[in-house]
Amino acid sequence: MPDTLPQDDPRAQLLSAVPFAGHLGITFDEAGPDRVEGTLPWSAELCTAGGVLHGGAVMSLTDTVGAVCAFLNLPDGAITSTIESKTNFLRAVRSGTARAVARPLHVGGSFIVVQTEVYDDQGRLAGQTTQTQAVLAARNT
Repeated sequence: MPDTLPQDDPRAQLLSAVPFAGHLGITFDEAGPDRVEGTLPWSAELCTAGGVLHGGAVMSLTDTVGAVCAFLNLPDGAITSTIESKTNFLRAVRSGTARAVARPLHVGGSFIVVQTEVYDDQGRLAGQTTQTQAVLAARNT
């Protein structure tokens, strides 16, 4: 995916709604209600000891990709908020790019449950996050 997306590209619009994700370097490669894929490049600034991509950076990737998946499954006029998130780390990401793939497990009127898997550059499963998103009526501000 190019570094700069046209403003009318839905992936650019999604990324602009989550400025923290853009700050970290997260990009969306695919975004639809059945599957959202995003990446986070490894960088020394996002690491912990030994050059391992920090768990918080990985969780930011999975939370962002999972939240977009939930958002794309909302009924018209609704908003969402993460109410629970659990991550299992299975292997360290030490270089390259972490790739996250989110799919909805349950889309209901009150909750959306999303499962997001994270892979390293060799395509090995590095972690899995399951999050529950509340389906909320939009508030008038």
